Amino acid sequence: MRLLMLGGTEFAGRAVVEAAVGRGWDVTVFHRGRHAAPPGVREVLGDRTAPRGLDGLAEGEWDAVVDTWSAAPRAVRDTARLLRGRAGRYVYVSSCSVYAWAPPAGYTEDAPLVQGAEAGADHTDYARDKRGGELAVVESFGARDSLLVRAGLLLGPYENVGRLPWWLNRIARGGPVLAPGPRELPVQFVDVRDLAEWILDGIEGELGGPYNLTGPRGHTTMGEFLEACVRATGSAAELRWTAPEVVLGAGIEPWSGLPVWVPPGSELHDALHSADVSRALAAGLNCRPAAHTVADTWRWLAELGGTAPQRPDRPPVGLTPEAEERALTGNGI
Repeated sequence: MRLLMLGGTEFAGRAVVEAAVGRGWDVTVFHRGRHAAPPGVREVLGDRTAPRGLDGLAEGEWDAVVDTWSAAPRAVRDTARLLRGRAGRYVYVSSCSVYAWAPPAGYTEDAPLVQGAEAGADHTDYARDKRGGELAVVESFGARDSLLVRAGLLLGPYENVGRLPWWLNRIARGGPVLAPGPRELPVQFVDVRDLAEWILDGIEGELGGPYNLTGPRGHTTMGEFLEACVRATGSAAELRWTAPEVVLGAGIEPWSGLPVWVPPGSELHDALHSADVSRALAAGLNCRPAAHTVADTWRWLAELGGTAPQRPDRPPVGLTPEAEERALTGNGI
């Protein structure tokens, strides 16, 4: 299989490239040269946002293209138009954020969508830009040859958003840790490597259309997740389980202040941790245990000295030590 990966040097794109190389595919990585490409690929340098930035792709044919773009959709539109007729399938890694707020618990691919940003518009917001990217792909490749991967929460090695790395580093420091409850709260995410393997299987199986792509509902719980962090790091940290109302009363923001966690029964929890992924499961999605994702991410993070890469377009996540201390002591826990 001949694969063109747009990007491919960080997180999801890198996972796709490594999985494809592992299958013996012929992989071309088109990127800006800011990070080293994985070994075993052919590199083409270019900047999709610059004039004539796609010149390096003016020639060539591929069985599939994988694109993870998340800014103004004109980059997706221009690339899809350029590759139309020279690539068999266009895989766009979109997001479950494309569903109109607030999606109900158990929402499927048929749930109402946000209005997509116009392909020629500047960056608007994440959800509208992702939906605009979907529309741009379908415009050039049609519904049958467009695979729209609506990803949920992605974790695993190479993470450059900082969610799991923050928890691992915090727990590795030890001491009392503010653990947002309840312990049995369902958490839904997908290991980026499982996402990558599913995408490659989808290319081989000639899948098309939209798929919610994250772990099954209740893939793990907040308790299992944080306890796996304790085991992976070998820390003597003490998880101080705290009721949601106490966490919120301390002024802590769900999702950003305490990554991954959102309070039960909230619209945010339904949107982030309750997508219906039966369609992806029927198409072969396999998800490794959460503990494996945590342990492998810790090994990768330790190799980097504990400092994970950080996307410049995403704000840092997690509590400061001072904010955590105030929450722990201020509420008598």
